[in-house]
Amino acid sequence: MLGCRAADVLALLLAKDSPQFLRPPVCWTCLLFRQTQAEAWRDLKHSWNVDVLSGAGSETLKQRRTQIMSRGLPKQKPIEGVKQVIVVASGKGGVGKSTTAVNLALALAANDSSKAIGLLDVDVYGPSIPKMMNLKGNPELSQSNLMRPLLNYGIACMSMGFLVEESEPVVWRGLMVMSAIEKLLRQVDWGQLDYLVVDMPPGTGDVQLSVSQNIPITGAVIVSTPQDVALMDAHKGAEMFRRVHVPVLGLVQNMSVFQCPKCKHKTHIFGADGARKLAQTLGLEVLGDIPLHLNIREASDTGQPIVFSQPESDEAKAYLRIAVEVVRRLPSPSE
Repeated sequence: MLGCRAADVLALLLAKDSPQFLRPPVCWTCLLFRQTQAEAWRDLKHSWNVDVLSGAGSETLKQRRTQIMSRGLPKQKPIEGVKQVIVVASGKGGVGKSTTAVNLALALAANDSSKAIGLLDVDVYGPSIPKMMNLKGNPELSQSNLMRPLLNYGIACMSMGFLVEESEPVVWRGLMVMSAIEKLLRQVDWGQLDYLVVDMPPGTGDVQLSVSQNIPITGAVIVSTPQDVALMDAHKGAEMFRRVHVPVLGLVQNMSVFQCPKCKHKTHIFGADGARKLAQTLGLEVLGDIPLHLNIREASDTGQPIVFSQPESDEAKAYLRIAVEVVRRLPSPSE
């Protein structure tokens, strides 16, 4: 089925009568939760009675109840061939998360040409990677029925945007979205990657939880503008990753300052140092600042990200420095 149309790929992935390995996964929250949670509560009551009677210590009680209540959660499984996964997230849309994810992937490759980099777009409703990476077309299927990523600027890319028409809205309920996320995580032939950068959708909903619970994530990068409204949601995003035991590598303060191209006067349109104050509150660090600059926007809209098209610019160097800080905070792949 090499070279088949995107609609055929999507139909195959979601068809009810598709082979077992392609069928949408059972939604544990919908189908397993009722039975599993009922069993968990029953066992929890039994455990409570036994432990109280036996005089078990508080730490033993805590561990036993955590084990019981975690039944039914999806088991984390690494993506084949991928050494480390870096998610780029934000609590609020419109803060430049996708632009940051794209340029971070390119910066990782530019800083170390020996590393293989992939870019996964899991924003099902609003995929941006095809536009920003200047990619069009349909992913081919390998002999093992895995989708092959599209390649540009040396970065392997996969997105829901490759499976639907550019102007076609994805009007899906939660179960279909979860099924699509499962396919993007499990049925892509990435080959061998050192880093997979994942562009997450905004918010702290089903997709974020599904990704966090299904694959081991090496670290999360939180993107925010210095504006209070954006910082409130960035705070929630960082706390969500902590709750699901994903290390937060730090914050990126995007659109930090605007410099007039004529008089060179600097204006903090969205406020000054808001992300630094939030980082201090969370006990994190700011990985770097990205200015509000016309070149970044134009480069993204034309599908020539600034790290690739203007590598010597101050804006590109800001992304390169952030990539250095991200790698510095990552554990060794062997750990």
